[in-house]
Amino acid sequence: MKLSELAMAAAITVSVVGVSYATLNVGGTKTSAVKVAQQVSCRTVDDAIVAYVAQHNRTPARTADLKPYVKGDISAYRIVRGQASGPGCR
Repeated sequence: MKLSELAMAAAITVSVVGVSYATLNVGGTKTSAVKVAQQVSCRTVDDAIVAYVAQHNRTPARTADLKPYVKGDISAYRIVRGQASGPGCR
């Protein structure tokens, strides 16, 4: 066996092992997906405000009023003049 053939076989083996690990590491992938899904944006909070107004005919007084309309943590946001204020908001 030549040295180049040995190097090629080693590279292929390492590639297969890496792909197999990534494929079988479902727990790590699921954790990342859940973290991303739980993140909310300014748009999410604005949409929740619109839904709240549509149901109650008034703007919400605090973000706690929006909990039923949002899945995720909105503690970084506030409501200022009927609009979301916080990370990513203009």
